[in-house]
Amino acid sequence: MTGAAAALTITDPQVIKMSPTPETHARQRRKEARPQELLDAALALFVEKGFAGARAEEVAQRAGVSKGTLYLYYPSKEELFKAVVRQTLSSLIAEGEEVAAQFEGSSADLLGELLNTWWQRIGNTPAAAIHKIMLAEVRNFPELAQFYTDEVVVPADRLFCSCVQRGIDRGEFRPLPLHEVAHALMAPVIFMAIHRHSFGACPVDGGVDVDPALVLSTHLDLMLRGLQVRAPAPRRKAPR
Repeated sequence: MTGAAAALTITDPQVIKMSPTPETHARQRRKEARPQELLDAALALFVEKGFAGARAEEVAQRAGVSKGTLYLYYPSKEELFKAVVRQTLSSLIAEGEEVAAQFEGSSADLLGELLNTWWQRIGNTPAAAIHKIMLAEVRNFPELAQFYTDEVVVPADRLFCSCVQRGIDRGEFRPLPLHEVAHALMAPVIFMAIHRHSFGACPVDGGVDVDPALVLSTHLDLMLRGLQVRAPAPRRKAPR
């Protein structure tokens, strides 16, 4: 060897530094995907057994990891449930706030966009069961009740109040109490999510079969007709 090549020996760091093997890449990808795998397993188990009935060992088993590995990422069942809520509900509400801030269409179209997106991303997915879990178990877990209020209830109320206020400011909606309108907008959406994981999941003879998408579109139509500014009624001519 001559020149610069001769200066390199087998002990030179530039020589012994090895490129990652395919197995190393696979392990790295597996490690990066593990939190999502744990959250997916946790959501499935919470939907099936509720919060109280689910056990951390079962989550780990479904995700194909040890209980110790689960606790490296989520130190308790409570933290695991909070992570599921943050990833599903909290993140979507935050995304909705960004959409509302940049939306250029009418306020009626904005409300339609938010409700339809919510149904596609939450209501029509296993994550809809979170509402049922909270209603069924919230009294037994006050810490989770406070967490859910801070992470979901208050931000969702703030989002819909801001949309209604936007419509009022633009002259599209009548002045109405914001929080009450926000609750009226959200209530049937949450009801349909609960229905999907109760009677909707266990049909009974003689039950009323409803189309969730049609229910929500009808609800929005009724709400918008009530919110929109009403044209003054034409004056009747006095009889001669």
